Parts: sequence; C-alpha cells; structure tokens
Amino acid sequence: MKFNLFGNQEYKKNRFMLGLYIILILIVISSIIFQIKYQRYENVFTCVLTLILFLIPRFIDYRFKIDLPRTLEVIIVLFIFAADFLGEVNGFYQRFPWWDSMLHMSNGFLMAGVGFSLIDILNQSHRVQFHLSPAFVVMVAFCFSMTIGVLWEFFEFLADQILRTDMQKDAIVNSISSITMNDISINKSILVSGIDDVILKGNHLLIDGALAKNGMIAMSDYGINGYLDIGLIDTMKDMMINFLGAVIFSIIGYLYLIGRAKGKFIECIVPKFTELSKNNSNGKSLTNIKKTGGSILKINKDRKNDDE
Repeated sequence: MKFNLFGNQEYKKNRFMLGLYIILILIVISSIIFQIKYQRYENVFTCVLTLILFLIPRFIDYRFKIDLPRTLEVIIVLFIFAADFLGEVNGFYQRFPWWDSMLHMSNGFLMAGVGFSLIDILNQSHRVQFHLSPAFVVMVAFCFSMTIGVLWEFFEFLADQILRTDMQKDAIVNSISSITMNDISINKSILVSGIDDVILKGNHLLIDGALAKNGMIAMSDYGINGYLDIGLIDTMKDMMINFLGAVIFSIIGYLYLIGRAKGKFIECIVPKFTELSKNNSNGKSLTNIKKTGGSILKINKDRKNDDE
C-alpha cells in the first residue's frame, strides 16, 4: 500500500478537505516561486517544511491506522499554515503581537486534546485496557500538553543557539533585578529601573558581520528604548499561555467524562483506530470511561490469552 495524500476514497469524497488542501498547497507553492525570485532561501526552506508538515494527518492515518476527525484535521492543517507560513514567511509574528500568543494557546488546547485521545486509543487496544478515573484522564491530557510545550521551547532555544535564529523573541524592559550586580557578594538582588537606553561596546563589536563604528552602538539607534531581554520573557509567556490552553481543554474534558457536558465537541477532536471507528466492535472508548468512572489500569489477560 503506497502513501498518497489524496488516496483514501472517503477522503476524496470530502470536497471541503480536498479543496482546503489544494488551496493551501497552491498558496505555499506560489510563495516558494516568489521567494526564490528574490533569493529569500530561508523562507523557501520554511515553505517546503510547511508542505511536508501538511502530510502529517494523512501519514498518521496511513502509518498508525488512526482515523482523525475532520474537525481535528482542519485545526492541524490551519495551525501549521498559520504558524509556519503566515507567522514566519509573512511576518505575522511581527505584524500582530497577539499572533504568537494565539498559536501557543491553540497548541496547548490541541495537545491536551491529543493527550486525551491517547487514553482512548490505548483503551481500544485488544491487549491493553484502561480503566481510569476522569480526573486521571484529564491529568494525563494536561501533562502531555505541557510536555509538548516544554519540548517546543527546547527546540526554539537550540535553534537560536545553533542556527542563530530568533525564535525566542526579544522583549524590551525598563527595569531588571540582578544578584550579579550586587558588589557585596550576598544573595540579594538589586533593582535597576528607569532604563531608557543600553550602550554596547567591544573592541571587535560586529553588527550582522560589519564592524561597529568606534566599537560602540546605542540600542536607541535601533528604536530600542530599554534593556533587551533575549528570550526569557517570551519563553515564560509562551509556557503560561500553553498552560492556559491545556487547562481549558482539561476542564471541558473533565465535564464531558463526568456527564455534565455533551460529547459532540470532544468527539470531533478525538482520533480513533481506523478499523474500530468502522466496525465499532473492539475495546472500550472514552464514552465507557465516562460511564464506568473506573480508577485503575489493568492488562486484559483474558483477551491476551485468547490471542495466544
């Protein structure tokens, strides 16, 4: 069986998804031609990466036999387009200060949904059967989302350190607290406030490869009226927004599991095994967790013995 982006017959019948993919792919390909014309090869790489990432939903379906709900697939594809193509190539991160926060909120919410669905997918296995309390299910979902968020921040940090990118965006601050500046060597921070400008000095000070005039530049020359925080504030802000997104989904998921909320929204973003979604014959689902409210994890030995 060969991997094909539009190879699934059911997928071909879905004109909306087919049209969405075609439109987004044509937009990205057009941008590649434009970026090559103006020799912006870093943007060309980002566009190619976007096209590759578009394959993720279909690859998951093909490789792991997991059926992604249409709503979840749309969210994944649009998230990739918004983050890589609009954010990086078209500069939406700089144009709209809230763009990065929106994506991290969406990521926290989406990854919590993925963690939530992992319980369901494992529970549908004929060898391993989960009986988990609703609180434990949402705790797993929340921890999964936060772990993905941390790993992404690791990626941004390594990209900035190794490739000299600026994924951990700078922030301008006008006050700092520092123990290093305390000249009496005790563990007490000193507050420095009212910072309007910072002077950079160096015998071999280079700005984008060019030697700075007189070995000195003022940050105000670049419109920076304060101290330049290199990434820390951006990283912590991203983590807190990811946390908020994960908490929102966890609350929705918990209310669903204890029966206080309808399940249509959850079912729209919870993947299932392809065969099970068609036959609906093996394993339990989150609906059964919702009904039973079990509290332990066990191996279904009876089924395992039957297989042997």
